[in-house]
Amino acid sequence: MTGRRPVTERADIRISWEMPATPSGLAGRVERFMGPGKRRSESAVELGGGALCALLLAAGVWASGAVEGWSAAQLAVVALIGLDLVGGVLTNSTNAAKRWYHRAAPGARRARLLFVAAHLAHLAAMGLVVLSGDWLWMAGNAALLAVGAVGVEFAPLHLRRPVSMVVLTAAVTVNLFWLDVPPQLAWFAPLFFLKLVVCHLVPEAPLERARDV
Repeated sequence: MTGRRPVTERADIRISWEMPATPSGLAGRVERFMGPGKRRSESAVELGGGALCALLLAAGVWASGAVEGWSAAQLAVVALIGLDLVGGVLTNSTNAAKRWYHRAAPGARRARLLFVAAHLAHLAAMGLVVLSGDWLWMAGNAALLAVGAVGVEFAPLHLRRPVSMVVLTAAVTVNLFWLDVPPQLAWFAPLFFLKLVVCHLVPEAPLERARDV
């Protein structure tokens, strides 16, 4: 047999799971929540890209004319959730977040699932305040989130990325045809499931350019 040996590393790429120490108290909790050891370049993309995407989202919602018919409470919920989802997609994609949330620690899986579960509050706020008590929409998306999160988290390691894409695609499709919302809110489901089941739950190696290349 003349098969090649598997390539286990690349000279131009370094994988780093090293995490710096974090301070105690509130500052440390915030740093751990965002991902310890975030580089300036990561923060720049997160802040700059987040601002761009948030502006595009706000412009689209404004252009739809929906704002004129919303109450102050509805407007506040949409604005806060929109900012959280845009920022969350970018934050949970960083090396710093991947290192922290997918670290080899006994409570890491529980922390990831609790993070996902906390976002049921987003569904409640959108369903009760913005969609005027649409219980079918809330229950349907809560079920999709629960089943999808468990499916990704407990899938074999090498299948978690494609399983997350199945969950995202299925959730977006169900929302388009059976859990539909006004067009100005069509962004919610894609960003919601992208943030949680793809960006947050999928373990990915924190990649860096090798310093000696």
